[in-house]
Parts: sequence; C-alpha cells; structure tokens
Amino acid sequence: MGLSTPKQLLKIAGKTILEHTLGVFEEAPDVDEIIVLMNPGFLQDAADCVRKAGCTKVKAVLPGGTSRNATTQLALDALADHPAETTSVLFHDAVRPLLSQRIIRDCVAALREHRAVDVAIPSADTIIQVDEDVIVDVPRRANLRRGQTPQGFRLATIRDAYEKAWRDENFEATDDCTVVLRYLPGTPIYVVPGDEHNMKVTEPVDMFVADKLFQLASSDAPDLTEDEYAEALGGKTMVVFGASQGIGLAIAELAQRFGARVFGYSRGATRTHVERPEDVAGALAQAYSATGRVDFVVNTAGILRIGRLDAIDPDAIEEALRVNYLAPIHIARASYPYLAKTGGQLLLYTSSSYTRGRADYSLYSSAKAATVNLTQALADEWSGDKVRINCINPERTSTPMRTAAFGQEPPHTLLSADQVARTSLNVLLSGLTGQVIDVRREDPLSGGRSG
Repeated sequence: MGLSTPKQLLKIAGKTILEHTLGVFEEAPDVDEIIVLMNPGFLQDAADCVRKAGCTKVKAVLPGGTSRNATTQLALDALADHPAETTSVLFHDAVRPLLSQRIIRDCVAALREHRAVDVAIPSADTIIQVDEDVIVDVPRRANLRRGQTPQGFRLATIRDAYEKAWRDENFEATDDCTVVLRYLPGTPIYVVPGDEHNMKVTEPVDMFVADKLFQLASSDAPDLTEDEYAEALGGKTMVVFGASQGIGLAIAELAQRFGARVFGYSRGATRTHVERPEDVAGALAQAYSATGRVDFVVNTAGILRIGRLDAIDPDAIEEALRVNYLAPIHIARASYPYLAKTGGQLLLYTSSSYTRGRADYSLYSSAKAATVNLTQALADEWSGDKVRINCINPERTSTPMRTAAFGQEPPHTLLSADQVARTSLNVLLSGLTGQVIDVRREDPLSGGRSG
C-alpha cells in the first residue's frame, strides 16, 4: 500500500480489515482458538482490534517474524502444548476479510481425511511463463488455479515440514503449502474450492473493491423470522423522522408490527422540521420521556430539487441544503447521548447519485455524498461507545417524493418502499456500522431478484 500503517489496520466498511477477518473466524463453529500474529510495532493496535471485535476465541496476540515463513514458525511454537496428531490448524491472510463460512467448513471437513489442504479458484486469465520478459511457455489454463487462504494442516504435518525446511540453507517459500509440497513430497495436498470474493487487499484499488463487496453482501443478509423480529424489537424504542409517507412510513409500520415503540415525526403530521435543531431535540426528548430509552433513530426526510444550479431560487437552495445535509448533522448530534446509553444505531439514507454527480442533481447528489462521508466519519468517532451508524442506498424507489419529481413511472422499474423498509430493519438489527448498504431490485451478486 505504500503506507506506514499495516494493511490489517486500514478501515473498510466501518471497521479495520483485521476486525472483519477476526469476526469471520469468531462466528465459525468449527474454530476453537484464534492466534493473531502482528508486526511487533503494532501489537497494541491488534489487541485493540480484538477487543473491538469482541473476539472471545482469541488466545494470544503475538509478534510476527521478519518473513512469512518465520511468522508461521512462531505460530507453530505457540501451539507447542497442543496434541500434534489431533489438532488441525488454519493459516489465513488477515487481509482477506471477505472469507466465507462455507470455505472454513470445507477446509475443516477436508482435514478429517487429508493432512494438508489449500484453497484455490480457477484462473480466468491466461498465465504465461517468461524469462527476461520473453514468453517461454503458456501452461494449460485448465490445470491452473489461483491460490487463496486459509491453508489447513494437521499440526504434526506442518510442524514436520518446517523442521525439514529449516535444515535447507536455501529455504524460501511464499506460502505454507509450498513447504509441505517440497519437504514432505509424499503428502497429498487437497484443494478446496475458493471464492472470487475471498480477495486479498494488497493494492490501493483493492480497498475500493472490498468496500463495494461489503456493501453488496450486507444488503443480501437474510430476513429474520417473524418471531426473531419480535424478539429483537420487543421493548425497543424507535424514532423515525420523515414518517408520514414513503420509506419512513413503511419502516415505522413494520417496526411497530413487530412490537417496537415507534415515534414518527414529519413536517406535515407533527409539524416537526428536521432542519430545526430544537424540533429534533424535542422529538427525541418526547420519545425518551415516554419509554425511558431510544434504541434506533431513522431519518428518511429529504427534498429533491431538480434543475440547473444557476436557475434554482436561492431560498430553495438553502432549504434543500438544510433538509438534506444539515438535518442529518442535527439528528446525529441530538441522537448520540440517547444511543450511547443503549448501544443503538442511527440510520441515514443516501442516493445512487452520490457516487457521481449528475446534471440537474447537483444539490441532491452532493448532499447525499456528504451524508455518506458523515456516516463513515461518525462510525469511527462513535465506535468506542458502541453506537452504530449506517446509510441505506436504495435504487429508484416508488415514493411520493419521487412521483412529485418524475411523475408516474412503470412500477416494475422501481423498488417498493416496503422492500427498502425490510432491508433497513435488517440493518438496524445487525452489528454493522459505517457501511453504505445498497438495496437493488436485481441482486448483482447472484443475478436473481433481491428480496
């Protein structure tokens, strides 16, 4: 990356890469213990990541070596008291935070029959062999795979391979399966199918790709059952700004159906103006006074002004900026003390136009881009107090605000407010923070319909 900070400590989707990766193994039923090896100068940072991730399986955070092989040996040393024949160990790149539970399950299952396991995917590209920048061979692509991690071993096998390797004065290997292949040549290495999403964050562009994959994966989270929704929302208090119509109304009705105490505010129904700090403060105080808590705050209020910037009335510009950007700031400031008491979440909304400003959308798209940055910044500021904040990015949605701006459109081209509300509720009940969650009619990861 060319940075002074280790890649593992860079943030994607509201958490450090290390926190994301630790969370995957923490959730894996087949994983009993986790050991973290880290650049010696950043051991405390790694320990802080373990604490923030709430990882109870982490048994040690240890200094790594000067090479990958030396680091593996330090890990093996840390496992000296484990029975070699009955212990299986997975070595995983901490900068592969999108590892799936399926791969972990497959690796553990394979180690019941095999002594060494690798993870790999087919190569979509032709691989060439060169000598001094001249092609000398083009291997058959059907026989080639791109290696990933984790790599898994019986502890006795990988320990034996390294004991032999260190006796070789020319020993050097880029991964642990290579060590077994070279120094225990009679040991078959079984290959578990990997996943294109199990990418390694190496170059700066990888940060952007991984962040987008987190967005898409978050929106694909399965719905809870009716009983699970009721259990999660029972006794909780939700405040919804913009609750009189569209997405805000759909969220309020859905949460109320599952037992939440919902307080809905809007300009039309309650004369609550989100651009007025005193109105926002009064609404939150009212909900807290009635229930003694505020667990979720949702802001769907917005104004869509379409037209050339030089042709829009100055008063209309001021109003749009106050409602679309200053209001989220006021709501965030006023909500924080309440959410800090409950470990709650603030949910904001952006627009697909935030990624690239569009003609006639300059006010709206720029405010929505600012809302995304606000979400990511506050996720960092609030993480120590367990207050979460996320941002929903729905595709074109059938709402009164959109109809007023564009007129009637073919229903099949729009998301429904209920679809966005369901995803919003899933995010509110998740452990996510600092994420921008896409909601689409078509799921880009599977090619099917998103629910």
